[in-house]
Amino acid sequence: MKILYGIQGTGHGHISRAREILPLLAEKADVDVLISGYNCRMNLDGVKVNHKRGISLAYDSNGSVSYLKTALSIKPVTFLQDVHSLDVKSYDLVVSDYEPVSAWASAGSRVPSIALSHQASFLSNRTPRPKHKSLLAEQILKNFAPCSHSVGFHFRRYDSFIQPPIVRQEVLDMESGIGSHVTVYLPAFDHEQLVSHFMKLSKTEWHIFSPSCTEVYVEKNIIVNPVANLPFLKSLKTSKGVITSAGFETCAEAMFLGKKLMVIPIRNQYEQLCNAAALKQLGIHVIKKLDGSFDYQVRDWIENASVVHLPEVADTDRLTTKIVRFARKLRKKETQFVNTAANF
Repeated sequence: MKILYGIQGTGHGHISRAREILPLLAEKADVDVLISGYNCRMNLDGVKVNHKRGISLAYDSNGSVSYLKTALSIKPVTFLQDVHSLDVKSYDLVVSDYEPVSAWASAGSRVPSIALSHQASFLSNRTPRPKHKSLLAEQILKNFAPCSHSVGFHFRRYDSFIQPPIVRQEVLDMESGIGSHVTVYLPAFDHEQLVSHFMKLSKTEWHIFSPSCTEVYVEKNIIVNPVANLPFLKSLKTSKGVITSAGFETCAEAMFLGKKLMVIPIRNQYEQLCNAAALKQLGIHVIKKLDGSFDYQVRDWIENASVVHLPEVADTDRLTTKIVRFARKLRKKETQFVNTAANF
């Protein structure tokens, strides 16, 4: 069994999930890995990777998706060349974690493909959405990396093909405690802007992690850190709460560890608005932006917010076993597939 595993390199969640899935999948099949995304800042240590430019979202310093920057960064000729140069016919299965090059390459072939991502959960109308749905964003979610079959991940099992979150083994094994600081991960905001806000909340110690920061420094009650896995996990382990964007993986980990959670979804990022809608249903404190009321909202959250726990996590070993069995079954049929959900 030979599998091509495509990973969206923008954002840490896709690669974090791959770090859990790949070792187990490699025990059951011969796996090649492709990562796309021109602004990818993470890697898979010790794994040979085929890199493609792909498509990435661009942000401004105010925490909003910049559609202009995103559009200007797309190189359609390069993308089409990457898709057509990828020989997926040599594989028994293509797995895409919201990775468009491998997904579109498999779309024109008879090789079965499985979308294995949080984004795949939005193929179900039962998954929570914001009050005002975006028809354009819905189409992008469904067609950005199209696959013939789908397995989605979400905070709850909203549909038959949706699994609970995959939580990193490092987090599963963590002995969580409650310290005096709050961990902050708001990657779409410039760290200096964040410092100006959290400095006003002097009674609390803040650990800010930012991709725009290049070295650790201290500013009164704030420690500002570059984004790095081990320092972030160390902070998360003993934090009394987490303030983050509405990214799926970080929110799931915070809830699993029993941390008080506040989210600020990235503006114009529809997936995060959907996540925020789901989190709000669960009782998580959601705010829209950093404005004049931010200080009051954070103080109220620290004093009064309740912890919302994650009820279950995915069984990754069982999932990868079913994926391999499913692929063998599909290859035997040798039929043309249409978009369907894979009930794992």
